[in-house]
Amino acid sequence: MSLSKNTNDPHLPTIPGNENVQRFDPWWWMFFAVIGLIGLLAVIRPDPYWRILKFVKDGLGTTVLVTVITFLLVLVVGLFGALGRLSRLKFVRGFTTVYVEVARGVPLLVQLIFWYFAFPSIIKDIGEALNIRAFQTYLANPIAMAVLGLTLCYAAYMTEIYRAGIQSISKGQMEAARSLGMTYVQAMRYVILPQALRVILPPVGNEFISLLKDSSLVSVVAVADITRRGREFTGITPLPIETWTMIALIYLTMTLFSARIVGWMERRTRTER
Repeated sequence: MSLSKNTNDPHLPTIPGNENVQRFDPWWWMFFAVIGLIGLLAVIRPDPYWRILKFVKDGLGTTVLVTVITFLLVLVVGLFGALGRLSRLKFVRGFTTVYVEVARGVPLLVQLIFWYFAFPSIIKDIGEALNIRAFQTYLANPIAMAVLGLTLCYAAYMTEIYRAGIQSISKGQMEAARSLGMTYVQAMRYVILPQALRVILPPVGNEFISLLKDSSLVSVVAVADITRRGREFTGITPLPIETWTMIALIYLTMTLFSARIVGWMERRTRTER
């Protein structure tokens, strides 16, 4: 009996991973509908909606920049954090555990405020104590501090995602790799991590979407993202409803697009298994 993933006959048996694969995600229609709504508003009422789009377009670039850079750093820091959590060295394991608990226990907004307002003061105090001119005149870069705060916060959650993914892989995989002469690092790189990445792809995708939305918090530390540009526009025009409707639609567009890409990647990895 022939088994085919492309068959539409419900009477033919299938095996796991060999089910029908939907080629088009219907949720793309919602994405296109939101894009169409934004365009319709801009055409029907260019004042104020087209004005709002032009005013916040640089903030859109800043939001994307902060989100992408932060996410790439989160992937790297989270991986090292997970390896630290799984380390046999008590000091390393203890240090990473404390970091994860502290970062997850303090609200993100508080962390961003700390890195932008408190951290520079600490640097200046050190400069005064050690008579280091560069430290005494230190000025925090808003985007750099925002990326730092977001990275350290989200990397703690990513650490736990990586750790759960690695621990979900059977110990026999590591034992088999070591029996073939691989070192621990080689076994992790070529055997364990590739399998773990497939397992953690859905929560990693969710973390990216959450990060994209939480990036709006950087507006409180002088980063000119979409949210801050929206606040500035409402400060010069009495149009809060129109402004925040457009800002919400822009964020919705980005999150819908990101969710569709994540869904496509999940289907690809599921098909390739």
